[in-house]
Amino acid sequence: MEFAESAVDEGYSLSRAAIRAAQTRLRPIVMTSLAFIAGVLPLAIATGAGANSRVAIGTGIIGGTLTATLLAVFFVPLFFVLVKRLFTRQRPSQE
Repeated sequence: MEFAESAVDEGYSLSRAAIRAAQTRLRPIVMTSLAFIAGVLPLAIATGAGANSRVAIGTGIIGGTLTATLLAVFFVPLFFVLVKRLFTRQRPSQE
């Protein structure tokens, strides 16, 4: 969330900074995930001797990659905003 931190430093609100950072990182995250899935796809559609284990591994990896991509795109900015708000509220009471 380096992009969000720098956007907050530039004067953006916390939620707007998180949205802006998510928009900036969306394409690289999706492209990396799609390239990895394309590389694992032969495992998921394997045939022949021992194909059952390769298909199981391939589908598990593809499912995990899709899940991680969704988490990275949607939940990381959400958690950034929530944690940042939590710690900025606690800071004045600790001093």
